[in-house]
Amino acid sequence: MIKSPDDTSRMYFIAGNILLACALLMLFFFVPLWERIGVFALVIWMGMAAFGVYLIMQDKRHDNLPPN
Repeated sequence: MIKSPDDTSRMYFIAGNILLACALLMLFFFVPLWERIGVFALVIWMGMAAFGVYLIMQDKRHDNLPPN
């Protein structure tokens, strides 16, 4: 099955949103995570948030851009 560039771009967008949702969920449990793994919890959270934003920015579909 051949994937179109829109499908690949959409997958980046979905994966980025899933990572950002996991980073948000992680914030709700941050105190217990901090107590267990310390600063590494912050490093994991920052990595998830940064990579999620990176994946969303890889979305090449420009459906909602304003006209020039």
